Amino acid sequence: EFLAHIGKHTVVYSSNPTWGNHSLVFLSAGFSTYKSYRYWDAAKKALDFDGLMEDLRNAPANSVILLHACAHNPTGVDPTQDQWKQIADLIEERGLFPFFDSAYQGFASGDLDRDAWAVRYFDSRGFEMVCAQSFAKNFGLYNERVGNLTFVAKDRAVIEPVRSQITLLVRANYSNPPNHGARIVGTVLNNPALTEQWKGHIKTMADRIISMRHGLRERLEKMETPGTWNHITDQIGMFSFTGLGPLAVDKLIAEHHIY
Repeated sequence: EFLAHIGKHTVVYSSNPTWGNHSLVFLSAGFSTYKSYRYWDAAKKALDFDGLMEDLRNAPANSVILLHACAHNPTGVDPTQDQWKQIADLIEERGLFPFFDSAYQGFASGDLDRDAWAVRYFDSRGFEMVCAQSFAKNFGLYNERVGNLTFVAKDRAVIEPVRSQITLLVRANYSNPPNHGARIVGTVLNNPALTEQWKGHIKTMADRIISMRHGLRERLEKMETPGTWNHITDQIGMFSFTGLGPLAVDKLIAEHHIY
């Protein structure tokens, strides 16, 4: 809402595919145009980087570009660090506005710092940007929906005006947020011992996800299932595009309750 009503942004681009609620969130907030940039190459079961770059190159200046910070939902495919640098170059060249959605920090690699690399790189380049960070998953606080919204600006003089406008939006939307989830996160992050314990839990969860990927691939290859399955272990995070067709997916749902 701030970007649409105060920043006067009207166009937003998200990856195709993306989290199903992104379009509803941005259009309901006041954006007039919701578009997508290519991301998943179904034939190669990999990132369509050339298509992504072409679509961003054709985006009108001042468009908001929604980027998944890590562990892309739903493909499980992230750009490499070199590709992130090229994306940053193009966004800067075209006068676009980066908006990071960081919902799965820690679940890509098991390392919180490594998973924050893209956001920190854009910050180091001096971009003005927004990062919406969720603690619902990596703190297991699904029912609290606690998170952190970060605005990065070049001029310190805009900090208070931005804070004031965001406060007005909060006041109109929900007035005061529940504090239980935020206090849990604050307690953990302000206690070094608890923070280290939490990092260990993140690593445990990420390692389990990685082991599940390897287990699935090994079983498919052991059964000599047609096709190649390396893309399952190449992908990261909680989501995977398996490459299975609609009939196979429907069979898994109907007969085995695998979704």
